[in-house]
Amino acid sequence: MKYNWQQKDWPNFQYQMTNIEDMLFDFAQRTGRISGVLEGLSETEQTEAMINLMVSEAIKTSEIEGEYLSRNDVMSSIRRNIGLNPELPLTKDKRAEGVAELMLAVRNEFSKPLSINTLFKWHTMLMKGNTQIQIGRWRTHEEPMQIISGAIGREEVHFEAPPSKRVSVEMDGFIEWFNTSQGDIKKPILRAAIAHLYFETIHPFEDGNGRIGRAVAEKALSQSIGRPVLFSLSKSIERSKNKYYDALKAAQRSNEITNWINYFVQTILDAQIDAEQEIEFTLKKTKFFDQHKDSLNDRQQKVVKRMLDEGHLGFEGGMNARKYVSLAKTSKATATRDLQDLVAKGIFKPTGGGRSTRYEINL
Repeated sequence: MKYNWQQKDWPNFQYQMTNIEDMLFDFAQRTGRISGVLEGLSETEQTEAMINLMVSEAIKTSEIEGEYLSRNDVMSSIRRNIGLNPELPLTKDKRAEGVAELMLAVRNEFSKPLSINTLFKWHTMLMKGNTQIQIGRWRTHEEPMQIISGAIGREEVHFEAPPSKRVSVEMDGFIEWFNTSQGDIKKPILRAAIAHLYFETIHPFEDGNGRIGRAVAEKALSQSIGRPVLFSLSKSIERSKNKYYDALKAAQRSNEITNWINYFVQTILDAQIDAEQEIEFTLKKTKFFDQHKDSLNDRQQKVVKRMLDEGHLGFEGGMNARKYVSLAKTSKATATRDLQDLVAKGIFKPTGGGRSTRYEINL
């Protein structure tokens, strides 16, 4: 069996659009709607919504690769880097710093052409603190670059990328295609879908290809719509990671990629729906704090803020006395008193009973 890059028609991707015309129209409409909603927000609310979407993207693009970062570290790194909270200290986790820097670079320079230099710079940011691999350059190792799963001795090879000696030439071709395709491919999602697949197939770096490849897709989308995208692609992918890997694996067997395009379009639409809910949630959150800030003590403010930081999907498992003690650094008696006070004020809704009582924010 030959992989796509070993076939005669590589990289001449073919696809049908018959089943996705309605979805592409839906994408264009939602893009306009999200812009409209955002324009109706104050500058502070706009910034908060964008930060939340960037934090989601940073965390989820890492989670897809099995890396779990602290939301707090990523959030403070982004806030510090955009100059909102310059007093925040550097986080100890270099990975959180690096992925936050990458998110901002992709966003701030979306309209510039793609170059080898850009990709090397992104890779250097992403791999901050990593001393195990070659950083900011194409891979050079002799052994095959393979995507493998399974226990030692029973490994399954899902995909093998072009050998290292071909990477430089392949990437020159990819960058040229990326920078000229904007005029040729009029539908934003199609260009992003092909860009991601094309980049992942070459797999040019020793590590970090998935995260850089998703950043490349985001750049393609942003260029095609003329402004930075307002959703998290990785959050949508991470929800059903196996689907993503299966779609990618199937697409790397042939240069007829209709199924891959269909998968990618649906994923982008899911991301847009999620972003609309996230922006709506940001509005509710701002109103909530305006209404209640004077009736919360410092401990309650800290806990409520931490719960709201989780976004519109809510704080996993709800709040309980044990978590409250841990977050507010207080005693069990004080936590119980604070929680009862929040319920009395209509700020928290209790569910369950006795020891299994959970609290949700009443937005």
